[in-house]
Amino acid sequence: MKERERFMAALDRKPITGRVPTFELVFYLTMEAFGKMHPEHRRYSQWDQMEAKERDLQIRDVAQLYVDIARRYEHSAIFVQPTMPTLDDFLRLLDAIRDISGDTYFLGTHGDPTYSLPDGEHMAEFAYRMADDPQGLMDEAQRRVDRALEMARKAREHGQLDGFFMCADYCYNSGPFLSPRQFRKFITPYLAQTIAAYREMGLYAVKHTDGNIMPIIDQLVEANPHALHSLDPQAGVDIAEVKRVYGDRVALIGNVNCGLLDTGTEAEASASVRYCLQNGMPGYGYIFSTSNCVYTGMKLSRYELMLDIWRKEGNYPG
Repeated sequence: MKERERFMAALDRKPITGRVPTFELVFYLTMEAFGKMHPEHRRYSQWDQMEAKERDLQIRDVAQLYVDIARRYEHSAIFVQPTMPTLDDFLRLLDAIRDISGDTYFLGTHGDPTYSLPDGEHMAEFAYRMADDPQGLMDEAQRRVDRALEMARKAREHGQLDGFFMCADYCYNSGPFLSPRQFRKFITPYLAQTIAAYREMGLYAVKHTDGNIMPIIDQLVEANPHALHSLDPQAGVDIAEVKRVYGDRVALIGNVNCGLLDTGTEAEASASVRYCLQNGMPGYGYIFSTSNCVYTGMKLSRYELMLDIWRKEGNYPG
């Protein structure tokens, strides 16, 4: 099986042999690992001034970096961030990745129109709108879904995309920013609608959110994504418990404690890696990753330690 096929099998909770698939939502340490700026940190303010040849070279360079990350760290999937100036440029980037790597990797991008955690400047405004204009807030939520599905249909027709990583964050370490009742009103119907449309298009849907998801996890699973990412242990989310209760309904991705990878001892970080493998792998439906991403400032050596343990201990029989 190619890595793409293994990744999709894991999302479908089907048996696989060999190593449990791995990937990272984002691998930011590209300067240290490859001597190149990460695609998210690049700027395209003079894009329209470039000759077509220069734009092509830029797209090719970004595509090559995505593939280099996947090859070096044995990822099964690539999260292609929508940082290109236009949708057409983004689709050309997908073409370039496929041209370089063929159908080796699962290709996904961001596609979550639901409301995310408002920042500090907009939290009060959002709360006022829930109280004063709930219908207006729901109407806007529907418009956001409609726009996202229009983009998804265009990407699907183009033919290179395998699915979406739905990266609206809902939770703090203490819990979701909405109560479960409010979440069911303002988030769940639109999340479920989007996922159902992606599935109808033949695309996969991975729901990402950090923080303590336990008060709303029933609703997240009810929305029927193929997988949940990132199962944040720093917020008290225990992969063993989530696997026990929900593992027959949704695949799981993540749970290696980023805080311990960053500031814990080597023994603590290693224990977190082993805990995830030991509790995520049984029964299949598991993809190995950190509990967020390989973010700027994390020691590359710690990520490499994590992968060393995965190579030795993250193997299914057969």
